[in-house]
Formats: sequence, C-alpha cells, structure tokens
Amino acid sequence: MTEERNTQTNTEGILQCSTNAGPVDAPAEWEQRLNEEFNALIQYVEENKANDTEWFTIDCDDKGTKWFGECWHVHNMKTYKFRLEINIPAAYPNAPPDIVLPDLDGKTAKMYRGGSICLDAHFAPLWQKNVPKYGITHGLALGLAPWLASEVPQLVAVGVLAP
Repeated sequence: MTEERNTQTNTEGILQCSTNAGPVDAPAEWEQRLNEEFNALIQYVEENKANDTEWFTIDCDDKGTKWFGECWHVHNMKTYKFRLEINIPAAYPNAPPDIVLPDLDGKTAKMYRGGSICLDAHFAPLWQKNVPKYGITHGLALGLAPWLASEVPQLVAVGVLAP
C-alpha cells in the first residue's frame, strides 16, 4: 500500500476543517475553526470508543490554544500512559500543532527539549500539503499515534519505560 493511500485510509473517518484561521486571526474566524476542531475530535473519540480503540483524553483552555490530557499505548499487553499537551502556534493552521509528552522529555532522540515529539520528517510535509483541512485530530491520528507505535516499543526494549 502506498504511503498516500495508507494516509487516506487512516484519515477517511476524520472530519476535515475548512476554515483557514488561527488564534491570531479575527475572533469569529478562530471560533469557527475551533468549532470544526471540536466536531472532528468528538467524532474521532466516539468512533474510537465504538471500536474499543480509545487511546487519549483531551481538553483545552478557554482560548483553544493550549490542549491537555493523557494518551496511552499498549505494548506487549501492558499500558503505558503519558501526559499530553498540544500547543497551537500563532501560525496555525499553516504550521502544525506542537505535540508534547512531558513525561518522556529527554528519553528519546526523536523528541525536542521540553518533550515535543519530532514530526518534522514525516508529518510536517503531509500537514503542509493539507492546510487548512488538517486539524488537531489529524495531528493525533497521523502524528502522535504512529510516533507512540514506533517509540514506545523501543523505549521499553532499552529499559527506559516500565508500565
């Protein structure tokens, strides 16, 4: 399966955004974008619950620029949980959100200082091709989920993580 087709399969159930507005744009436009983000997140969470594949909880501040919650990954029948933070940059949605796992700060090379996961090589180009359609939900599904699937087993194998 090609990478593009695989991406389509992973995102076909996720609502796309249409409003090209970020936190520094007109308040009414940003509010419209946030409504689209909430709708996509709600639908994705409901779908995950229905399929018994729930893997995160999330909430945000009043401005919609700081998101927080918890994510988890199951590896070898053990669950690994992490605090989750998502920061929306001023250039959003032209720039992808910053996804942070503070509990893993400094534990892997595929992370920046402060616990921001590295999405430059694989996710950022995909995001750029899909502005403004991609939103926070896409960042979770196409950025964080594959990162966890790749990094958690490695961190367990080298003894950095314990359940």
